[in-house]
Amino acid sequence: MMHPADLPDTVSVFPLPGAVLLPRARLPLNLFEPRYLQMFDDALKTPERMIAMVQPSPSASDEKRLHKIGCAGRVTQFSETEDGRYLITLTGISRFRIQSELDTFTPYRRCAVTWEGFDRDLGKPESDTGFDRVSFMSLLERFFTSRQLATDWDTMKHADDELLVNSLSMLLDFAPEDKQALLEAPCLRTRRETLVTLIEFAMRGGTNEEKLQ
Repeated sequence: MMHPADLPDTVSVFPLPGAVLLPRARLPLNLFEPRYLQMFDDALKTPERMIAMVQPSPSASDEKRLHKIGCAGRVTQFSETEDGRYLITLTGISRFRIQSELDTFTPYRRCAVTWEGFDRDLGKPESDTGFDRVSFMSLLERFFTSRQLATDWDTMKHADDELLVNSLSMLLDFAPEDKQALLEAPCLRTRRETLVTLIEFAMRGGTNEEKLQ
């Protein structure tokens, strides 16, 4: 666990559509581009070992535009493959808001950020007092069956509320803008309600080209 004073003013960002990281959750990544291999090597040289995940923002006028809110994670596990790739795991630390992108000599992008407004991310796992787990798991089973998805149901049934909701928010195949809505949810209850809406929408025949309004 990190404290607000330990958080840096600038972060290295990994812009990846459809990939979001949430506090205390884990995100596996496969790094192979030279710029991101260097970003990883540079991150290991810092005490925070931090890499920030940010989704590109859809914009016809600027393909490099980023969403304002992302989430930084600490490298907690990694291995190198024989062909020079890195398989790493990021554990979510806190969300942030981008203030500006920096001009740097690094091949990867860096941004000045603020952590204000995300104090809850650094605390204990969130709880959701309104969570009807039986109803949620029933919906989830119907969704997985309809998509012919397999999972370890025993592990899911015993996962705590935050781990279950956040892991599904990160892993399920929703449109990038819907994933962003899950990332930006102000609390676990809102994220869970948004997740249920997205699942129900998908089961009614919604597609990834359509966005949650």
